[in-house]
Amino acid sequence: MNCSISGEVPEEPVVSKSSGLLFEKRLIERHISDFGKCPITGEPMTMDDIVPVKAGKIVKPRPMQTASIPGMLGMFQIEWDGLMLSNFALEQQLHTARQELSHALYQHDAACRVIARLKKERDEARELLAQAERQIPMSVAAQDTVNAAALSNGKRAIEDGEMGPDGKRVRLGISNSIISELTDCNAVLSQQRKKRQIPSTLAPIEAVERYTQLTVNPLHKTSKPGILSMDILYSKDLIATAGADSNAVVFDRSSGQVVSTLSGHSKKVTSVKFAAEGELVVTGSADKTVRVWRGSEGGDFECRHILKDHTAEVQAVTVHATNNYFVTASLDNTWCFYELSSGSCLTQVEDTSGSAEGYTSAAFHPDGLILGTGNSGGLVKIWDVKTQTNVAKFDGHVGGGGAVTAISFSENGYFLATAAHDGVKLWDLRRLKNFRTFAPYDENTPTQSVEFDHSGSYLALGGSDIRVYQVANVKSEWNCIKTFPDLSGTGKITSVKFGPDAKYVAVGSMDRNLRVFGLPEENDDQSET
Repeated sequence: MNCSISGEVPEEPVVSKSSGLLFEKRLIERHISDFGKCPITGEPMTMDDIVPVKAGKIVKPRPMQTASIPGMLGMFQIEWDGLMLSNFALEQQLHTARQELSHALYQHDAACRVIARLKKERDEARELLAQAERQIPMSVAAQDTVNAAALSNGKRAIEDGEMGPDGKRVRLGISNSIISELTDCNAVLSQQRKKRQIPSTLAPIEAVERYTQLTVNPLHKTSKPGILSMDILYSKDLIATAGADSNAVVFDRSSGQVVSTLSGHSKKVTSVKFAAEGELVVTGSADKTVRVWRGSEGGDFECRHILKDHTAEVQAVTVHATNNYFVTASLDNTWCFYELSSGSCLTQVEDTSGSAEGYTSAAFHPDGLILGTGNSGGLVKIWDVKTQTNVAKFDGHVGGGGAVTAISFSENGYFLATAAHDGVKLWDLRRLKNFRTFAPYDENTPTQSVEFDHSGSYLALGGSDIRVYQVANVKSEWNCIKTFPDLSGTGKITSVKFGPDAKYVAVGSMDRNLRVFGLPEENDDQSET
Protein backbone atom coordinates (compact mmCIF):
# COMPACT_ATOMS: atom_id res chain seq x y z
CA MET A 1 0.00 0.00 0.00
CA ASN A 2 1.35 3.33 -1.02
CA CYS A 3 0.77 6.89 0.12
CA SER A 4 -1.76 8.76 -2.05
CA ILE A 5 0.51 11.82 -2.07
CA SER A 6 4.09 10.50 -2.46
CA GLY A 7 3.32 7.14 -4.08
CA GLU A 8 5.76 5.44 -1.73
CA VAL A 9 5.27 3.03 1.15
CA PRO A 10 4.46 5.20 4.22
CA GLU A 11 6.51 4.96 7.37
CA GLU A 12 3.55 6.12 9.55
CA PRO A 13 0.37 5.31 7.57
CA VAL A 14 -2.94 7.03 8.34
CA VAL A 15 -6.41 6.65 6.71
CA SER A 16 -8.97 9.36 5.98
CA LYS A 17 -12.37 8.63 7.57
CA SER A 18 -14.27 10.33 4.77
CA SER A 19 -12.41 9.14 1.66
CA GLY A 20 -10.68 6.02 2.94
CA LEU A 21 -7.42 7.02 1.26
CA LEU A 22 -4.02 6.10 2.73
CA PHE A 23 -1.48 8.83 3.46
CA GLU A 24 1.94 9.40 5.04
CA LYS A 25 1.14 11.02 8.40
CA ARG A 26 3.66 13.87 8.20
CA LEU A 27 2.63 14.75 4.64
CA ILE A 28 -1.13 14.83 5.23
CA GLU A 29 -0.73 16.79 8.48
CA ARG A 30 1.30 19.47 6.70
CA HIS A 31 -1.24 19.61 3.87
CA ILE A 32 -4.16 19.92 6.27
CA SER A 33 -2.40 22.68 8.24
CA ASP A 34 -1.73 24.59 4.99
CA PHE A 35 -4.99 24.03 3.04
CA GLY A 36 -7.54 22.38 5.37
CA LYS A 37 -8.83 19.95 2.73
CA CYS A 38 -8.13 16.53 1.24
CA PRO A 39 -5.38 16.67 -1.37
CA ILE A 40 -7.11 14.06 -3.56
CA THR A 41 -10.87 14.72 -3.29
CA GLY A 42 -10.71 18.39 -2.27
CA GLU A 43 -13.27 17.87 0.52
CA PRO A 44 -12.79 19.72 3.84
CA MET A 45 -10.57 17.79 6.17
CA THR A 46 -9.24 18.19 9.73
CA MET A 47 -6.77 16.40 11.92
CA ASP A 48 -9.64 14.53 13.55
CA ASP A 49 -10.54 12.95 10.18
CA ILE A 50 -7.39 10.84 9.98
CA VAL A 51 -6.93 7.51 11.77
CA PRO A 52 -3.52 5.87 12.27
CA VAL A 53 -3.03 2.41 10.84
CA LYS A 54 -0.88 -0.10 12.62
CA ALA A 55 1.41 -2.06 10.33
CA GLY A 56 4.45 -4.22 10.80
CA LYS A 57 7.92 -3.05 9.89
CA ILE A 58 8.68 -3.89 6.31
CA VAL A 59 11.79 -3.58 4.24
CA LYS A 60 11.39 -1.24 1.31
CA PRO A 61 11.90 -3.01 -1.94
CA ARG A 62 14.92 -1.95 -3.94
CA PRO A 63 14.26 -0.02 -7.16
CA MET A 64 14.40 -2.07 -10.31
CA GLN A 65 17.49 -0.13 -11.48
CA THR A 66 19.56 -1.47 -8.60
CA ALA A 67 18.44 -5.04 -9.03
CA SER A 68 21.01 -5.74 -11.76
CA ILE A 69 24.46 -4.61 -12.84
CA PRO A 70 23.25 -3.03 -16.13
CA GLY A 71 20.62 -1.14 -14.17
CA MET A 72 23.20 0.14 -11.73
CA LEU A 73 25.51 1.18 -14.59
CA GLY A 74 22.66 3.04 -16.19
CA MET A 75 21.88 4.80 -12.94
CA PHE A 76 25.56 5.77 -12.51
CA GLN A 77 25.59 7.11 -16.07
CA ILE A 78 22.56 9.26 -15.35
CA GLU A 79 24.19 10.59 -12.16
CA TRP A 80 27.47 11.30 -14.05
CA ASP A 81 25.61 13.16 -16.79
CA GLY A 82 23.83 15.27 -14.18
CA LEU A 83 27.14 16.02 -12.46
CA MET A 84 28.76 17.09 -15.75
CA LEU A 85 25.84 19.34 -16.59
CA SER A 86 26.02 20.94 -13.15
CA ASN A 87 29.79 21.43 -13.48
CA PHE A 88 29.33 23.01 -16.92
CA ALA A 89 26.75 25.42 -15.50
CA LEU A 90 29.14 26.37 -12.67
CA GLU A 91 31.97 27.01 -15.15
CA GLN A 92 29.70 29.26 -17.18
CA GLN A 93 28.77 31.18 -14.04
CA LEU A 94 32.48 31.50 -13.09
CA HIS A 95 33.35 32.80 -16.56
CA THR A 96 30.53 35.36 -16.35
CA ALA A 97 31.68 36.45 -12.87
CA ARG A 98 35.27 36.89 -14.11
CA GLN A 99 34.10 39.03 -17.01
CA GLU A 100 32.05 41.19 -14.67
CA LEU A 101 35.01 41.55 -12.27
CA SER A 102 37.37 42.48 -15.11
CA HIS A 103 34.92 45.11 -16.33
CA ALA A 104 34.53 46.49 -12.79
CA LEU A 105 38.33 46.70 -12.33
CA TYR A 106 38.68 48.48 -15.68
CA GLN A 107 36.01 50.99 -14.66
CA HIS A 108 37.77 51.52 -11.29
CA ASP A 109 41.12 52.12 -13.01
CA ALA A 110 39.53 54.54 -15.45
CA ALA A 111 37.84 56.39 -12.58
CA CYS A 112 41.18 56.66 -10.70
CA ARG A 113 42.83 58.12 -13.80
CA VAL A 114 40.04 60.65 -14.24
CA ILE A 115 40.29 61.65 -10.56
CA ALA A 116 44.06 62.07 -10.82
CA ARG A 117 43.70 64.22 -13.95
CA LEU A 118 41.02 66.35 -12.31
CA LYS A 119 43.21 66.84 -9.23
CA LYS A 120 46.11 67.91 -11.41
CA GLU A 121 43.90 70.35 -13.34
CA ARG A 122 42.53 71.66 -10.04
CA ASP A 123 46.04 72.31 -8.67
CA GLU A 124 47.07 74.06 -11.89
CA ALA A 125 43.93 76.19 -11.79
CA ARG A 126 44.63 77.16 -8.17
CA GLU A 127 48.17 78.17 -9.06
CA LEU A 128 46.98 80.25 -12.00
CA LEU A 129 44.31 81.83 -9.79
CA ALA A 130 46.92 82.75 -7.18
CA GLN A 131 49.01 84.39 -9.90
CA ALA A 132 45.99 86.25 -11.23
CA GLU A 133 45.18 87.59 -7.76
CA ARG A 134 48.71 88.94 -7.43
CA GLN A 135 48.46 90.62 -10.83
CA ILE A 136 45.44 92.76 -9.95
CA PRO A 137 47.25 95.57 -8.05
CA MET A 138 50.28 95.49 -10.32
CA SER A 139 51.15 97.56 -13.34
CA VAL A 140 50.60 96.37 -16.90
CA ALA A 141 54.32 95.75 -17.35
CA ALA A 142 54.41 93.53 -14.28
CA GLN A 143 51.33 91.69 -15.53
CA ASP A 144 53.08 90.93 -18.80
CA THR A 145 55.98 89.51 -16.84
CA VAL A 146 53.68 87.23 -14.86
CA ASN A 147 52.01 86.04 -18.05
CA ALA A 148 55.43 85.31 -19.53
CA ALA A 149 56.19 83.17 -16.49
CA ALA A 150 52.89 81.26 -16.51
CA LEU A 151 52.98 77.58 -15.64
CA SER A 152 52.49 74.76 -18.12
CA ASN A 153 51.86 71.10 -17.14
CA GLY A 154 52.63 71.86 -13.51
CA LYS A 155 56.17 73.15 -14.22
CA ARG A 156 57.77 76.44 -15.16
CA ALA A 157 57.55 76.34 -18.94
CA ILE A 158 59.37 79.62 -19.61
CA GLU A 159 62.69 80.22 -17.96
CA ASP A 160 63.57 83.27 -20.04
CA GLY A 161 61.13 85.85 -18.71
CA GLU A 162 60.84 89.43 -19.87
CA MET A 163 64.13 91.32 -19.68
CA GLY A 164 64.52 94.82 -18.36
CA PRO A 165 66.57 97.61 -19.95
CA ASP A 166 69.65 96.50 -17.99
CA GLY A 167 69.46 93.00 -19.51
CA LYS A 168 68.28 91.41 -16.25
CA ARG A 169 65.08 89.48 -15.79
CA VAL A 170 62.14 91.47 -14.44
CA ARG A 171 60.89 90.29 -11.02
CA LEU A 172 57.56 90.99 -9.36
CA GLY A 173 59.11 91.88 -6.03
CA ILE A 174 57.85 91.11 -2.55
CA SER A 175 54.42 92.78 -2.38
CA ASN A 176 52.97 94.61 0.60
CA SER A 177 50.57 91.74 1.27
CA ILE A 178 53.47 89.28 1.48
CA ILE A 179 55.38 91.65 3.76
CA SER A 180 52.30 91.87 5.99
CA GLU A 181 52.12 88.08 6.06
CA LEU A 182 55.79 87.83 7.04
CA THR A 183 55.38 90.53 9.69
CA ASP A 184 52.32 88.84 11.22
CA CYS A 185 54.17 85.53 11.35
CA ASN A 186 57.12 87.26 13.03
CA ALA A 187 54.84 88.83 15.66
CA VAL A 188 53.20 85.49 16.51
CA LEU A 189 56.49 83.59 16.74
CA SER A 190 58.17 86.33 18.77
CA GLN A 191 55.30 86.34 21.24
CA GLN A 192 55.47 82.55 21.54
CA ARG A 193 59.21 82.71 22.12
CA LYS A 194 58.75 84.96 25.15
CA LYS A 195 56.59 82.24 26.75
CA ARG A 196 58.79 79.42 25.52
CA GLN A 197 59.97 76.83 28.02
CA ILE A 198 62.28 73.89 27.60
CA PRO A 199 60.00 70.89 26.92
CA SER A 200 59.91 68.24 29.62
CA THR A 201 60.33 65.58 26.94
CA LEU A 202 63.75 66.93 25.87
CA ALA A 203 66.51 64.35 26.15
CA PRO A 204 68.58 65.15 29.28
CA ILE A 205 72.36 65.54 29.21
CA GLU A 206 72.79 62.16 30.91
CA ALA A 207 70.93 60.49 28.05
CA VAL A 208 72.91 62.30 25.33
CA GLU A 209 76.16 61.20 26.98
CA ARG A 210 75.07 57.56 26.52
CA TYR A 211 74.09 57.86 22.85
CA THR A 212 75.52 55.21 20.56
CA GLN A 213 75.02 54.20 16.96
CA LEU A 214 71.58 52.65 16.43
CA THR A 215 71.18 52.17 12.68
CA VAL A 216 73.17 52.39 9.45
CA ASN A 217 71.00 52.94 6.39
CA PRO A 218 72.53 52.76 2.88
CA LEU A 219 70.41 55.28 0.98
CA HIS A 220 72.58 56.40 -1.93
CA LYS A 221 74.60 54.83 -4.72
CA THR A 222 78.03 53.35 -4.12
CA SER A 223 79.34 54.76 -7.41
CA LYS A 224 79.01 58.34 -6.14
CA PRO A 225 78.81 58.14 -2.34
CA GLY A 226 78.18 61.11 -0.09
CA ILE A 227 75.29 62.72 1.80
CA LEU A 228 75.70 66.48 1.39
CA SER A 229 72.62 67.78 3.23
CA MET A 230 69.81 66.57 5.45
CA ASP A 231 66.47 67.66 6.89
CA ILE A 232 64.08 66.05 9.40
CA LEU A 233 60.28 66.34 9.46
CA TYR A 234 59.55 66.02 13.18
CA SER A 235 55.79 65.39 12.86
CA LYS A 236 56.26 62.20 10.80
CA ASP A 237 59.86 61.29 11.75
CA LEU A 238 60.94 61.45 8.11
CA ILE A 239 64.54 62.20 7.11
CA ALA A 240 65.41 63.68 3.70
CA THR A 241 68.97 63.33 2.44
CA ALA A 242 70.70 65.04 -0.51
CA GLY A 243 73.28 62.88 -2.26
CA ALA A 244 76.31 63.31 -4.45
CA ASP A 245 74.68 60.70 -6.74
CA SER A 246 72.25 63.45 -7.95
CA ASN A 247 69.35 61.93 -5.97
CA ALA A 248 67.46 62.96 -2.86
CA VAL A 249 65.95 60.29 -0.63
CA VAL A 250 63.01 60.49 1.80
CA PHE A 251 63.50 57.92 4.58
CA ASP A 252 61.03 56.80 7.27
CA ARG A 253 63.17 56.35 10.37
CA SER A 254 60.51 54.57 12.43
CA SER A 255 59.96 51.82 9.84
CA GLY A 256 63.49 51.84 8.42
CA GLN A 257 62.11 52.05 4.86
CA VAL A 258 62.83 54.39 1.95
CA VAL A 259 59.62 56.30 1.20
CA SER A 260 60.73 57.81 -2.11
CA THR A 261 63.81 58.49 -4.21
CA LEU A 262 63.73 61.90 -5.91
CA SER A 263 65.54 61.55 -9.23
CA GLY A 264 65.81 64.36 -11.77
CA HIS A 265 68.89 66.48 -11.07
CA SER A 266 71.82 65.95 -13.42
CA LYS A 267 74.49 66.73 -10.81
CA LYS A 268 74.93 66.38 -7.05
CA VAL A 269 72.10 67.57 -4.80
CA THR A 270 73.59 70.12 -2.41
CA SER A 271 70.58 70.99 -0.23
CA VAL A 272 67.19 69.54 0.71
CA LYS A 273 64.32 70.86 2.84
CA PHE A 274 60.82 69.70 3.80
CA ALA A 275 57.99 72.20 3.36
CA ALA A 276 54.22 72.38 3.92
CA GLU A 277 54.25 69.72 6.67
CA GLY A 278 56.04 67.22 4.46
CA GLU A 279 53.73 67.57 1.46
CA LEU A 280 56.55 69.27 -0.47
CA VAL A 281 60.31 68.80 -0.70
CA VAL A 282 62.65 71.46 -2.12
CA THR A 283 66.06 70.49 -3.50
CA GLY A 284 68.97 72.55 -4.79
CA SER A 285 71.68 71.15 -7.04
CA ALA A 286 75.03 71.79 -8.66
CA ASP A 287 73.19 71.64 -12.00
CA LYS A 288 72.09 75.27 -11.25
CA THR A 289 68.44 74.30 -10.75
CA VAL A 290 65.99 74.07 -7.87
CA ARG A 291 63.21 71.51 -7.90
CA VAL A 292 59.96 71.46 -5.92
CA TRP A 293 58.56 67.97 -5.34
CA ARG A 294 55.00 67.19 -4.27
CA GLY A 295 54.06 64.02 -2.39
CA SER A 296 51.38 61.74 -3.82
CA GLU A 297 48.90 59.43 -2.11
CA GLY A 298 51.17 56.46 -2.76
CA GLY A 299 54.06 58.11 -0.92
CA ASP A 300 56.17 58.94 -3.97
CA PHE A 301 57.22 62.51 -4.75
CA GLU A 302 56.74 64.01 -8.21
CA CYS A 303 58.55 67.06 -9.54
CA ARG A 304 56.15 70.02 -9.77
CA HIS A 305 58.52 72.88 -10.59
CA ILE A 306 61.99 73.20 -12.11
CA LEU A 307 63.42 76.62 -11.29
CA LYS A 308 66.30 77.91 -13.42
CA ASP A 309 66.90 81.40 -12.07
CA HIS A 310 70.52 80.86 -10.97
CA THR A 311 73.53 80.80 -13.27
CA ALA A 312 75.82 78.76 -10.99
CA GLU A 313 75.58 75.95 -8.46
CA VAL A 314 72.72 76.25 -5.94
CA GLN A 315 74.35 75.72 -2.54
CA ALA A 316 71.54 76.24 -0.03
CA VAL A 317 67.76 76.09 0.37
CA THR A 318 65.91 77.44 3.40
CA VAL A 319 62.11 77.49 4.00
CA HIS A 320 60.29 80.36 5.71
CA ALA A 321 58.29 79.70 8.89
CA THR A 322 55.00 80.40 7.05
CA ASN A 323 55.70 77.38 4.80
CA ASN A 324 54.62 79.59 1.89
CA TYR A 325 58.02 80.90 0.75
CA PHE A 326 61.60 79.75 0.47
CA VAL A 327 65.02 81.17 -0.38
CA THR A 328 67.83 79.70 -2.46
CA ALA A 329 71.49 80.81 -2.40
CA SER A 330 73.94 80.21 -5.22
CA LEU A 331 77.58 80.58 -6.20
CA ASP A 332 76.40 83.19 -8.74
CA ASN A 333 76.44 85.63 -5.79
CA THR A 334 72.63 85.98 -5.64
CA TRP A 335 69.81 84.68 -3.47
CA CYS A 336 66.24 84.23 -4.70
CA PHE A 337 62.97 84.57 -2.79
CA TYR A 338 60.29 82.19 -4.13
CA GLU A 339 56.62 81.58 -3.59
CA LEU A 340 56.28 77.90 -2.77
CA SER A 341 52.88 77.16 -4.32
CA SER A 342 53.56 78.58 -7.79
CA GLY A 343 57.36 78.35 -7.94
CA SER A 344 57.55 82.03 -8.90
CA CYS A 345 60.75 83.91 -8.16
CA LEU A 346 59.50 87.13 -6.59
CA THR A 347 62.92 88.74 -6.24
CA GLN A 348 66.56 87.92 -6.93
CA VAL A 349 69.00 89.81 -4.72
CA GLU A 350 72.54 90.38 -5.93
CA ASP A 351 75.45 91.35 -3.70
CA THR A 352 76.26 94.92 -4.73
CA SER A 353 79.40 95.20 -2.60
CA GLY A 354 81.59 94.14 -5.50
CA SER A 355 82.54 90.83 -3.90
CA ALA A 356 83.05 87.98 -6.34
CA GLU A 357 82.51 85.21 -3.80
CA GLY A 358 79.28 83.27 -4.24
CA TYR A 359 76.97 82.12 -1.47
CA THR A 360 77.68 78.72 0.08
CA SER A 361 75.07 78.63 2.87
CA ALA A 362 71.84 80.32 3.94
CA ALA A 363 69.24 80.06 6.71
CA PHE A 364 66.15 81.92 7.89
CA HIS A 365 66.00 83.30 11.42
CA PRO A 366 63.27 81.43 13.38
CA ASP A 367 61.06 84.53 13.25
CA GLY A 368 61.39 84.79 9.47
CA LEU A 369 62.25 88.48 8.94
CA ILE A 370 66.02 87.93 8.95
CA LEU A 371 68.06 85.86 6.51
CA GLY A 372 71.62 84.78 7.13
CA THR A 373 74.02 83.95 4.28
CA GLY A 374 77.63 82.83 4.13
CA ASN A 375 79.89 83.07 1.11
CA SER A 376 82.96 81.31 -0.22
CA GLY A 377 85.20 84.04 1.17
CA GLY A 378 84.15 83.44 4.79
CA LEU A 379 81.88 86.50 5.10
CA VAL A 380 78.53 86.14 6.89
CA LYS A 381 75.77 88.62 6.03
CA ILE A 382 72.48 89.33 7.74
CA TRP A 383 69.65 90.52 5.47
CA ASP A 384 66.34 92.26 6.14
CA VAL A 385 63.91 90.15 4.13
CA LYS A 386 61.31 92.92 3.81
CA THR A 387 63.69 95.39 2.17
CA GLN A 388 66.28 92.87 0.87
CA THR A 389 69.06 95.00 2.33
CA ASN A 390 72.19 93.90 4.14
CA VAL A 391 71.91 95.04 7.77
CA ALA A 392 74.96 93.36 9.36
CA LYS A 393 78.22 91.62 8.46
CA PHE A 394 80.35 89.13 10.38
CA ASP A 395 83.87 88.74 9.01
CA GLY A 396 85.29 86.42 11.67
CA HIS A 397 85.99 83.66 9.15
CA VAL A 398 87.55 86.00 6.56
CA GLY A 399 91.26 85.56 5.97
CA GLY A 400 91.94 81.85 6.03
CA GLY A 401 88.60 80.65 7.31
CA GLY A 402 87.50 79.49 3.88
CA ALA A 403 83.92 79.13 2.75
CA VAL A 404 81.10 79.31 5.28
CA THR A 405 79.80 75.76 5.07
CA ALA A 406 76.81 75.99 7.41
CA ILE A 407 74.64 78.49 9.27
CA SER A 408 72.24 77.79 12.15
CA PHE A 409 70.11 80.17 14.22
CA SER A 410 69.22 79.19 17.78
CA GLU A 411 65.55 78.93 18.70
CA ASN A 412 66.09 81.60 21.37
CA GLY A 413 66.54 84.10 18.52
CA TYR A 414 69.77 85.56 19.93
CA PHE A 415 72.55 83.20 18.84
CA LEU A 416 73.92 82.43 15.40
CA ALA A 417 76.39 79.62 14.75
CA THR A 418 78.53 79.58 11.59
CA ALA A 419 80.90 76.85 10.41
CA ALA A 420 83.92 77.22 8.14
CA HIS A 421 87.38 75.74 7.58
CA ASP A 422 88.70 77.35 10.77
CA GLY A 423 85.93 75.94 13.02
CA VAL A 424 82.66 77.22 14.47
CA LYS A 425 81.95 80.75 15.63
CA LEU A 426 79.06 81.86 17.81
CA TRP A 427 77.58 85.34 17.33
CA ASP A 428 75.36 87.42 19.60
CA LEU A 429 72.75 89.02 17.32
CA ARG A 430 71.89 91.62 19.96
CA ARG A 431 75.44 93.04 20.07
CA LEU A 432 76.56 91.75 16.65
CA LYS A 433 79.71 90.27 18.19
CA ASN A 434 81.51 86.95 18.16
CA PHE A 435 81.52 85.65 21.75
CA ARG A 436 82.91 82.12 21.35
CA THR A 437 84.92 80.06 18.88
CA PHE A 438 85.30 76.29 18.63
CA ALA A 439 88.33 75.02 16.74
CA PRO A 440 88.26 71.28 17.46
CA TYR A 441 90.12 70.11 14.35
CA ASP A 442 93.51 70.71 12.75
CA GLU A 443 94.02 73.20 9.96
CA ASN A 444 93.51 70.54 7.28
CA THR A 445 90.10 69.45 8.60
CA PRO A 446 87.20 71.84 7.88
CA THR A 447 84.04 71.96 9.95
CA GLN A 448 81.29 71.02 7.50
CA SER A 449 78.15 71.22 9.62
CA VAL A 450 76.72 73.05 12.62
CA GLU A 451 73.19 72.75 14.03
CA PHE A 452 71.20 73.89 17.08
CA ASP A 453 68.50 71.51 18.26
CA HIS A 454 64.89 72.73 18.10
CA SER A 455 64.82 73.72 21.78
CA GLY A 456 68.10 75.65 21.58
CA SER A 457 69.60 73.50 24.36
CA TYR A 458 72.24 71.63 22.34
CA LEU A 459 74.67 72.49 19.55
CA ALA A 460 76.19 69.84 17.27
CA LEU A 461 79.07 70.29 14.85
CA GLY A 462 80.63 67.90 12.39
CA GLY A 463 84.07 67.63 10.84
CA SER A 464 86.25 64.57 11.28
CA ASP A 465 83.87 63.53 14.09
CA ILE A 466 80.60 64.73 15.66
CA ARG A 467 80.59 66.83 18.83
CA VAL A 468 77.59 67.87 20.91
CA TYR A 469 77.82 70.93 23.19
CA GLN A 470 75.51 72.09 25.95
CA VAL A 471 74.23 75.56 25.09
CA ALA A 472 74.93 78.18 27.74
CA ASN A 473 74.84 81.99 27.74
CA VAL A 474 77.37 84.47 26.39
CA LYS A 475 79.60 84.46 29.47
CA SER A 476 79.31 80.83 30.57
CA GLU A 477 81.32 77.96 29.20
CA TRP A 478 79.77 75.73 26.53
CA ASN A 479 80.79 72.21 27.52
CA CYS A 480 81.30 69.37 25.07
CA ILE A 481 79.13 66.59 26.50
CA LYS A 482 79.53 63.94 23.79
CA THR A 483 81.87 63.07 20.91
CA PHE A 484 80.81 60.53 18.30
CA PRO A 485 83.55 58.99 16.16
CA ASP A 486 83.36 59.05 12.38
CA LEU A 487 82.24 55.47 11.70
CA SER A 488 82.12 56.03 7.94
CA GLY A 489 85.90 55.98 7.65
CA THR A 490 85.87 59.01 5.32
CA GLY A 491 86.84 61.59 7.94
CA LYS A 492 84.25 63.99 6.52
CA ILE A 493 80.99 64.53 8.41
CA THR A 494 78.89 66.68 6.08
CA SER A 495 75.55 67.01 7.90
CA VAL A 496 74.31 66.71 11.49
CA LYS A 497 70.66 67.04 12.59
CA PHE A 498 68.88 66.55 15.92
CA GLY A 499 65.70 64.48 15.99
CA PRO A 500 62.52 65.49 17.86
CA ASP A 501 63.35 66.51 21.44
CA ALA A 502 66.99 65.63 20.65
CA LYS A 503 66.05 61.96 21.15
CA TYR A 504 68.51 61.02 18.41
CA VAL A 505 71.19 62.55 16.19
CA ALA A 506 71.17 61.87 12.43
CA VAL A 507 74.54 62.03 10.70
CA GLY A 508 75.48 62.17 7.01
CA SER A 509 79.03 61.75 5.74
CA MET A 510 80.91 61.13 2.51
CA ASP A 511 79.87 57.50 2.34
CA ARG A 512 76.36 56.53 1.22
CA ASN A 513 75.01 55.70 4.68
CA LEU A 514 72.71 57.62 6.98
CA ARG A 515 73.66 56.92 10.59
CA VAL A 516 71.42 57.47 13.60
CA PHE A 517 72.80 57.81 17.16
CA GLY A 518 70.61 57.53 20.25
CA LEU A 519 69.69 55.36 23.20
CA PRO A 520 69.02 51.71 22.30
CA GLU A 521 66.07 51.52 24.68
CA GLU A 522 64.52 54.61 23.07
CA ASN A 523 64.86 52.98 19.66
CA ASP A 524 63.31 49.74 20.92
CA ASP A 525 60.36 51.56 22.44
CA GLN A 526 59.68 53.39 19.20
CA SER A 527 59.95 50.17 17.21
CA GLU A 528 57.36 48.51 19.44
CA THR A 529 54.96 51.37 19.03
